[in-house]
Amino acid sequence: MAHGSAAGSGATGSGPSPSVPSDPGEALRKAVAALPRYGTSRTRTSVSTVSGGTRIDVQGAGAFDYRTGRGRLNVRLPEGTSGARPGERRTVTELVVPGALCMSNRGAGVPRGKWVRVGTGSLADGNLVTAGATDPVSAAQLLRGARKVTYEGTARTAGGTPVRRYRGTVDLASAARAASKHRRGELEAAARGFSERTVPFDAQIDGQGRLRKVRHRFTFAGGAPSGADGTRSGAAGQEGGEGDGREGVAVASTTWFYAYGAPVEVVMPEPDDIYAGEIAPF
Repeated sequence: MAHGSAAGSGATGSGPSPSVPSDPGEALRKAVAALPRYGTSRTRTSVSTVSGGTRIDVQGAGAFDYRTGRGRLNVRLPEGTSGARPGERRTVTELVVPGALCMSNRGAGVPRGKWVRVGTGSLADGNLVTAGATDPVSAAQLLRGARKVTYEGTARTAGGTPVRRYRGTVDLASAARAASKHRRGELEAAARGFSERTVPFDAQIDGQGRLRKVRHRFTFAGGAPSGADGTRSGAAGQEGGEGDGREGVAVASTTWFYAYGAPVEVVMPEPDDIYAGEIAPF
């Protein structure tokens, strides 16, 4: 039997055993639709790629409210990002709300104590990995475009929760059309920005029909996407990642969902606290 990843596995205890789904695609769609009913969860994220023969990983942790589409992540960037001291792995606080991303400790010329606000629809990938994480709302909304979904058996999270495993591909254009109105613009940007129209994924759902893990494998043509503000994923690297520069750069992004019902507080910065100047890429 395969076993789920330890990262972000959440509460202990076996939970109800998941039954075999008659329609894997429908099981995924129901899990996405159920998120607002469950309200909130904690989340962990991981974005990884290979650049110049070196594996680069970005980890994040936070919590999200699926009724409002708002959440908070603390994202730990790799060494060597713009504005970091030698050997430093800077942690950026990210506030994600419909249509916007706010970041503090951004570095790269942003004054200490100031925030940067970015319209996510202006980013080449709709902020799916640009800021170093695929937030759980976006990870779930992508599954609305799931195609060729297969059931891959059962596993357990590190906490012992039984889960069902699924695999398939996401059609980005279909996901954008089916997305909630709060995330449609972002996924439309992603559908335009990626070099591949489809994205392979695998997902895990527990016995209560809740998403527990989603992993997407994105491909960027010739390097990481960047937006009008110069924001660029700290994980997405440069040409010559997984595969060669001609084929594009492969980026694996994993999002874990756990501790459903956890409290979530997102306090947006005041207008005076937002830095309006030019910033460098990550």
